[in-house]
Amino acid sequence: MIESTDVICHVTDQTTIDQAIEGVYQCASLQAEGFIHCCTENQLAGVLQRYYQGATGLKLLTINPALLSAELVFENTIGGEEKFPHVYGPINMSAVIEITDIER
Repeated sequence: MIESTDVICHVTDQTTIDQAIEGVYQCASLQAEGFIHCCTENQLAGVLQRYYQGATGLKLLTINPALLSAELVFENTIGGEEKFPHVYGPINMSAVIEITDIER
């Protein structure tokens, strides 16, 4: 993974990546909640522990937020003080700078 505070991360799977059409990535949360859940590199371990325990075949999209076409908002939608990056629209694959396997 690229070490930088200038990137955001999105956990997904290969099937969802393969469904990107014309360089545009979408996932279920965009339709259900209106945004794509992301995290910072520092938040990644906690996200994996809370939401993906036991999951296999996960992929990590490392995204340059400066290249996003959609709006990026740091917020907490469930209460609390920790803010997470949310992308309010599809992710243009040109903003994805790396796709890696998540090893656990």
